[in-house]
Amino acid sequence: MKAAEIPTVFIIDDDRSMRQAVQDLVESVGLRAESFATGGEFLARGRTTRPGCLVLDVRLPQMSGLDFQRQLTEIGIQTPIIFITAHGDVPMSVRALKSGAVDFLTKPFRDQDLLDAIQQALQRDRATREQQAEILDVHERYQTLTPREREVMALVVSGLLNKQIASEIGASEATVKIHRGNMMQKMHVGSLIELVRMADKLKLIPLK
Repeated sequence: MKAAEIPTVFIIDDDRSMRQAVQDLVESVGLRAESFATGGEFLARGRTTRPGCLVLDVRLPQMSGLDFQRQLTEIGIQTPIIFITAHGDVPMSVRALKSGAVDFLTKPFRDQDLLDAIQQALQRDRATREQQAEILDVHERYQTLTPREREVMALVVSGLLNKQIASEIGASEATVKIHRGNMMQKMHVGSLIELVRMADKLKLIPLK
């Protein structure tokens, strides 16, 4: 694996010894690690495009880990989170997991339990990144369509036949076939099923 592709585990815990212990553990299995005492320090480093996950303490100065989780969601940071705490309870863990946390570990936890949670979080991050890349690719293809081809695409995926589309847009059936062929070629699809899947990724963008 190239150095740039090695995932980074971001550790946020105000306990210096805990930060170092987790960092040593993470690096012992060949992953990158960066540690911070507060959520503010993490945000101050700036956004990163690296794959990775967060190991986040629940009790932090300035802002709790749960509140920081909510803040990350609000600003669009989707890095998977593993919570660690010495003072957890069931309602707290339920809140964290319902908000998307991968796991909620109570200190002291086994090293292997944390490593397993980290691998699960990294798998989730990879899946999210792959999905985002696919959606971006579909959007880029969609942007190459003319307004008329976008209109035809919307009508095709709604289930209309060429004859019906021609009537809908006030054009000949032959013209619709040309627009449809161009649209299918630009979207890089060979079947209606593929086109419908792409339209689903586009969230059926309203015609402009």
